[in-house]
Amino acid sequence: MGRAEALSPHEQRLSREPARRASELCSLLETYLEPKQVQQVYEAYRFGAEAHAGQRRLSGEPYITHPLAVARILAEMRMDGDSIVAAILHDVIEDTPTAKEQLRSQFGDDVAELVDGVSKLTQIDFKSKAEAQAENFRKMVLAMARDIRVILIKLADRLHNMRTIWVMAPHKRRRIARETLEIYAPIAQRLGINTVRVELEDLGFAALYPLRYRVLKEKLRRQRGHRGEIIDKVCEVIEGRMAEAAIQGQVSGREKHLWSIYQKMQTKGLNFRDVFDVYGFRVLVESVDDCYRMLGVLHGLYKPRPGRVKDYIAIPKANGYQSLHTTLIGPHRIRLEVQVRTWEMDQVAESGIAAHWLYKSEGNAGNTAQVRAREWVKGLLEIQETAGNSLEFIENVKIDLLPDEIYVFTPKGEIMELPSGATPVDFAYAVHSDVGNACIAAKVDHRLTPLRTPLQTGQMVEVITAPVGRPNPVWLDFVVTAKARAAIRHSLKKLKDHEAEDLGRRMLDRALSTLSLALDDLPADDIRERARALGEPDLPSLLRAVGLGRRVPWVVAQKLAGVAQEVTEEGKEHPAPHQADRQQLSIRGTEGTVVTFGKCCRPIPGDPIVGFASSGRGVVVHHRDCRNVVASRKQADKWIDVQWEPEVAGVFPTVIAVDVVNERGVLATLASTIADAEGNIDNVVIDERDAMISTVRFTLSVRDRRHLANIMRRLRVTRPVQRITRRRGN
Repeated sequence: MGRAEALSPHEQRLSREPARRASELCSLLETYLEPKQVQQVYEAYRFGAEAHAGQRRLSGEPYITHPLAVARILAEMRMDGDSIVAAILHDVIEDTPTAKEQLRSQFGDDVAELVDGVSKLTQIDFKSKAEAQAENFRKMVLAMARDIRVILIKLADRLHNMRTIWVMAPHKRRRIARETLEIYAPIAQRLGINTVRVELEDLGFAALYPLRYRVLKEKLRRQRGHRGEIIDKVCEVIEGRMAEAAIQGQVSGREKHLWSIYQKMQTKGLNFRDVFDVYGFRVLVESVDDCYRMLGVLHGLYKPRPGRVKDYIAIPKANGYQSLHTTLIGPHRIRLEVQVRTWEMDQVAESGIAAHWLYKSEGNAGNTAQVRAREWVKGLLEIQETAGNSLEFIENVKIDLLPDEIYVFTPKGEIMELPSGATPVDFAYAVHSDVGNACIAAKVDHRLTPLRTPLQTGQMVEVITAPVGRPNPVWLDFVVTAKARAAIRHSLKKLKDHEAEDLGRRMLDRALSTLSLALDDLPADDIRERARALGEPDLPSLLRAVGLGRRVPWVVAQKLAGVAQEVTEEGKEHPAPHQADRQQLSIRGTEGTVVTFGKCCRPIPGDPIVGFASSGRGVVVHHRDCRNVVASRKQADKWIDVQWEPEVAGVFPTVIAVDVVNERGVLATLASTIADAEGNIDNVVIDERDAMISTVRFTLSVRDRRHLANIMRRLRVTRPVQRITRRRGN
């Protein structure tokens, strides 16, 4: 009995299905590709079918039906021959024994690189599923930088997987749907491929929230009938006015897709009726001039809503999208959202970088969407170079995929595009990383503005830099662009490493001095060998570990000096020499992030202080009478003798409480007195004790105890002041 006879009718049909789909694909490709390219696609199908022989999808279909479906999606976008071939072969490296070199020899370099770019990193063991996904995405971004077609193949692959996701287990469906909505649909939007984005969003919505999806779909179905009549009537009226103005074009009503409706309900707290009460229309015309003429016709026909006219033709969106948007008050006071654009703009809006595919040479810049896509990928490369790890990178990319944009101007009049909510710091890093790192202030429309202020479209932004400027960790609380976030983290890490190394050297030198040694006196080879024995690759790493509080300087000093350690009964080393033998570490105030000051006691220069080696934070300085010092006396090995340098740089926060008589202008009097004494007020809190007396708590920036005493002396002689005390902490 032959093999075909042994198969059931259903199995025979499934086995014939790939050949039928391949034939249909080639017929579609013949409409725009050369016969030689179509033949290569068919050869790729035969190669892929043989490589995947015996493999089946969860649905029971032969595996090759999936690559053929992916190729079909790209063919409908009219992608080039190499992209179609790579789509058919996109899983052979990952899921079969086929090697990249075999693809290179048979189908060329381009196809081999495209397939490799889409393939996952299956040879590496990752700690978690999230880390594996992040690293695979990072690999894909690097491949995208070499060839943007990689992401188009990946999007088509994800689209077909979403179309067939219902055969998967519920928990896998939810995970894949969430990833689609968070990563792949926004990428499709960023690249301007609207048709793919809309389908990915609705499929992801159905898989992630199936009940909500069904309820909204049913509501949409019920309310369609009446809407259809209104849409037809409005289209008829607009077409009549177009004919009167001698404008050639087409008018169509459009419907919001379900994910868009759901998102609007969620973000704006609206019910279904409020969202669905908006009617959408699209007007396609021949030229840009006709677009603006048509906008005038529409505003003459229906009254426009103020502030709802947007010109994306003069200033295109990040993905190359161009159109005029306006919101009108239509008949019976219904809201009409209208988009006006040319036929070419419509093709780019629907297909993005896949529209008019122009991937024939390096010198060909392609359409606007392609140019902007390459700029975006270039930005992703900058982000991944500064990201600490793959998980941090993918989180930054999610931030970067925010859909809303603002447009601001540089002092030279150039337009800069930023995501909604961007601040002057985001603007500075968008100009260049060096500008962001040196930023100290900003002017918005010629006025000094706090760096955390969100920018608005149309503002002119000027960044003020200084050689001494450096990133502030606080910036991470308000920046919104991935580039700014990654660059700030990278700079802070480098800065912290340098500061930790400098502090570690000082701490280790002082520890060695108790053994009558200095770090420079020890042979470099001995230091390197003993650093490795302590688990650090070299001296700089060891110094950073000491500076960041991960290692106790006295133990390291004894190891470097080769002094034998006494061992306790528990087998632990005695970490420090006798208290009297320790030399004090001097605090300059310029150590940066590796020396911090306890908020529990807020020490200032002149106060008696002690240091505590905190792992990862370096040295935390406390007032000697701080309650946390008393509570932690048992951790003697962590405490470090510190003292203030004779000349300390900078200012330090401290808190004073002033009891005052309630009277008009008292706060202004106190603030003026503090300013006259060269003090700076960081914060004010007023506690009303009774009808006559209030307590005002000032957080001040002072140079030292003498400066604070001068401020308190001046306040004390002020008439409304009854009592003044310095507070520990807040």
